[in-house]
Amino acid sequence: MVVNADQDGETPRSPEAKLGMQVEDLWDVQEAQLSPTEKLNACFESIPVSAFPQAPSSQVTEISSDSSLAEAVKLLARNKILSAPVVDCKAPEDASWIDRYIGIVEFAGIVVWILHQSEKMEGGDFFDLAMNSSENDFGPAVAAATNGMTSPRFRSIHPDSPTATCGKFFEMLTSSNFYKDTKVGDISGSFRWAPFLALQKSNSFLTMLLLLSKYRMKSVPVVDLGEAKIDNIITQSAVIHMLEECAGLHWFESWGSKKLFELGLPLMKSSHIIKVCEDEPVLQAFKVMRQKGVGGLPVVQSGGNKAIGNISIRDVQFLLITPEIYNEYRSITAKNFLTAVRSYLEEHQKESPLLSGMVTCRRDDTLKEVIGKLDSMKIHRIYVVDETGDLEGVITLRDIISKLVHEPRGYFGDFFDGVIPLPANSRV
Repeated sequence: MVVNADQDGETPRSPEAKLGMQVEDLWDVQEAQLSPTEKLNACFESIPVSAFPQAPSSQVTEISSDSSLAEAVKLLARNKILSAPVVDCKAPEDASWIDRYIGIVEFAGIVVWILHQSEKMEGGDFFDLAMNSSENDFGPAVAAATNGMTSPRFRSIHPDSPTATCGKFFEMLTSSNFYKDTKVGDISGSFRWAPFLALQKSNSFLTMLLLLSKYRMKSVPVVDLGEAKIDNIITQSAVIHMLEECAGLHWFESWGSKKLFELGLPLMKSSHIIKVCEDEPVLQAFKVMRQKGVGGLPVVQSGGNKAIGNISIRDVQFLLITPEIYNEYRSITAKNFLTAVRSYLEEHQKESPLLSGMVTCRRDDTLKEVIGKLDSMKIHRIYVVDETGDLEGVITLRDIISKLVHEPRGYFGDFFDGVIPLPANSRV
């Protein structure tokens, strides 16, 4: 899109476009000898993060530490968000923000929790028990495993075992008393994918961009110190949308009109792409995401490099909220997972990006075209393929930001010194 103002040419069409025009004004007065990246660094450093448009109220969602794990999952899924701050229900009314918020609960952390349960169940034939026992038999076993207890009735459930990947396992897990009754605050250490870190409203736009890119935060809370509460949450999707709304502005076109290969994208060689084969257990995909710290990966055909779909960390919700859709599968492979989720979405959520299949681009596409695809599909990554459909790379928002701005030497200083330390029981 190129239109950034209404018909009289003065009023920006959106808050994001208004912010883009503010960058444009700053861009025009930068010293001519500066490189485009240096110019943008200076522009974004001059804009406070408070100028970023407010997120919808559904995204600025907090979860009380006395909420159950099941309630947290439903809340994230219902509001279509990846994570939410956890509020200490015991914190006094006048608590500072650093005492009020005890962590972040997110789908990525839920994967950690699931894998932790599977890795602690040791002993006998759990698969037969899961397929034939009642909930009363199953629930206490899950709880015991979570608390570090072992039993000869349970064997290790790794992602390549039939127990961890059969549909009944997740159906019984989500119907267990442990899943329904355990409080988020009781196992908050499991959800600390990263320490809780918030910006003040006076921090710069550049700081926010660097936290989302180089420091791999999935979203950035902005705290109102006077209220000691979160004022805004800036997500990856919101930043992508802002960039899309800035198309047509000079500072954007000087960068966004370039082709991917001209910018050195994709950054990762095809041989280094983290992927999962279609016949591997889907839990293996989530395990790899946890180990590598990535938010999604492609599913490729057996014995080849042709992508047939994408699984993101957000998709774990379909194991926890709709486990009944896998009943016909004795083993939930990556391919079966994609098939079951697609059938479910066709019936219940016809607007879901997952129904569009694999979203791809080519090396000679412009960055502006890629940003447009990401924004329209509400996704954070896109796969680069060749003329035959084989994977050549992946581009994420982090890669895009890395071509937009850079971190000046010593920029953060002691910024991270005030980060709340991980709790003693943290597993990530």
